[in-house]
Amino acid sequence: MCPLPSHESLVAELREVRRRGLPGLRHCTRDALREAATAAGLCTGPDDEQTGIEELLGAAVRRLAGGHPVRDDDSSDPLARAAAHSFGIFAARRGVPGTDRRKAAAAVYGVTTERFRKSQEHDVVAELAAAVLAIAREAGVHQQADPVAELTAPATEAPVHTVPPARTAPPGGGFPARRPAVRPVTVGAAPAGRITVRVCPIEEVRDVDILVSSENTYLEMSKTFRPTVSGALRRAAALRDASGEIVDDVLSRELGVWLRTHGRSGRPVRAGTVIATSSGALAAQGVRRIHHAAIATPVGGGDRYHVSPAVLGEVVRTSFELARHESEFLSLPMSSICFPLLGAGRGGLPVETVARRLLDAVRAELHRDPSWSVLMVTPEESHARLLTAASSAP
Repeated sequence: MCPLPSHESLVAELREVRRRGLPGLRHCTRDALREAATAAGLCTGPDDEQTGIEELLGAAVRRLAGGHPVRDDDSSDPLARAAAHSFGIFAARRGVPGTDRRKAAAAVYGVTTERFRKSQEHDVVAELAAAVLAIAREAGVHQQADPVAELTAPATEAPVHTVPPARTAPPGGGFPARRPAVRPVTVGAAPAGRITVRVCPIEEVRDVDILVSSENTYLEMSKTFRPTVSGALRRAAALRDASGEIVDDVLSRELGVWLRTHGRSGRPVRAGTVIATSSGALAAQGVRRIHHAAIATPVGGGDRYHVSPAVLGEVVRTSFELARHESEFLSLPMSSICFPLLGAGRGGLPVETVARRLLDAVRAELHRDPSWSVLMVTPEESHARLLTAASSAP
């Protein structure tokens, strides 16, 4: 684990960065910030130092907002909004002069610029420094963790049923022929934890707090007409008017805000990154959050994708961590999460590999925190059987 700087040293450097702004970062003292960015895995040397520090500050502001994109309105925590203004994190605000950034931050609290400088600004900088340290510390803990020990954690068996597909009416009316139900299965789970396998499209899942979507590393969702998990969730979450026309492409819009806020528009994020958005129209089905897992790296001009099997376990761990964080800081009592067979579609991974990797990682998380229940969905009964086989394999 990389050494971490002191909170006091970070506060001192952040004050200078606030004054100069992100474009002036190269002229600031940044030893502590560099140490934190290195510990967080966001920079490896001089070439990516400034970019890594900016990413770290963006992530820290997001952490202050409870782990979701910061909006400049009352829906976001005022501390996070003030920090975003103070350091130019908001989209198109990076190069704003320091006096204007301070004025915008003061307006969040409804106080004068001078009052803000003497009072609230101290809290903003101190809290941002604490968030930077927390991100660096958590990244170091993950790097130290023994993945083999996690994946082989002892688990008892809990009975889990595979649920047959629901019968939903197609647009032309009537019902399709009923497919034969898959027999009940048993999946290994940690004590008190529960894993359920269900045969249905993920967009039909109801009363599960979090749905996990697979995305490319540019966090650009599939088109709404694509037969992918990303496209299906984008379509189902969109808000429509009485004629059925989409009036708010919720998931894509919120991802776009995150990309602009973090300076990643048109640039890839690291494979394994998980970003949370609201659930849009899916809230009517009892879904609270969508976690977007960047797993697919475009290759060959973007017509093909590469997915590393190793990233699947990282996505599961990160999604659980984000879920716990959101549950605490958003005051949303969440306890259930749904995973599709990530990477088994256009990602090209064998279903057996995906099933084994996901189940191993889910077991480890339930062993660590058995208060959660997990749903694994697939529209294919044959894939559900493979999930069953993977659960019983040594």
